[in-house]
Amino acid sequence: MTTRAGFVALIGEPNAGKSTLTNRMVGAKVSIVTHKVQTTRTRIRGVAMEGDAQIVFVDTPGLFQPRRRLDRAMVAAAWGSASDADVIVLLVEAHRGLVDGVERILATLADQLPRGAKVALAINKIDRVKAESLLALSQALNDKYPFAKTFMISAERGYGVDDLRQWLAKEVPEGPWLYPEDQIADLPMRMIAAEMTREKLTLRLHQELPYQLTVETEHWQERDDGSARIDQVIYVSRDGHKGILLGHRGETIKAISQASRAELEEFLGRKVHLFLQVKVRENWLEEAERYNEMGLNFRDGNA
Repeated sequence: MTTRAGFVALIGEPNAGKSTLTNRMVGAKVSIVTHKVQTTRTRIRGVAMEGDAQIVFVDTPGLFQPRRRLDRAMVAAAWGSASDADVIVLLVEAHRGLVDGVERILATLADQLPRGAKVALAINKIDRVKAESLLALSQALNDKYPFAKTFMISAERGYGVDDLRQWLAKEVPEGPWLYPEDQIADLPMRMIAAEMTREKLTLRLHQELPYQLTVETEHWQERDDGSARIDQVIYVSRDGHKGILLGHRGETIKAISQASRAELEEFLGRKVHLFLQVKVRENWLEEAERYNEMGLNFRDGNA
């Protein structure tokens, strides 16, 4: 049996559907999906099997105009992942079309990627637009960059995703599998658990606050009864944020904890005891250790 294995980087604007596509391809939730932009901070690798091929998806942070150190580190991580990948898939939202952010990405592709890089185009959320406008958008995008192949998909509903996965399986190089067949992600479970809690925080909280906090799994204890005790710390940058997070009589943090625990139990297939603490660290956005914990390079955030 000839096996194939390789890395596929999903790139695009924030909210283009990269995390949803990763989860759809892998068949499990390995990347956080929210209605808020820029929620993916770490390069999460999801592992999908397609016949004799193993496809390792790198779900990159969205490409956008960076303003802060964290933004710059995220954008650098996204381009770094794309440069290292065997195949790159650019996701563009069908209903938004050729917006400024997409134009910027197209203009940067040739400079950021190695010569001869294989780039496919995936027009996502096709269920939101009429067929004729899809064809016009496809033509306009292909006029601007020589894509190896174009796919029309809905990552949320699953349309066209099988075709994309089958094509990727043929495009990754021949070679031994990189991970055990039953492994779905190469992130440590501690980090996946932290990401799940951060997703719940992002869904529950509003405006800028989700971008001013981070979650770290401090302790993970396997208990004799088969359950796991997980202790996590939520770092916020201001005292006022701590109050918002806790909520009236601790109701907000309690609801977040319950939602996160339920998802962790479903993911792990066993009982979880989750304990959340909120700590104020004014300068966490400037601490190298926090970036390392998120899988980002602190130095990439330099202006």
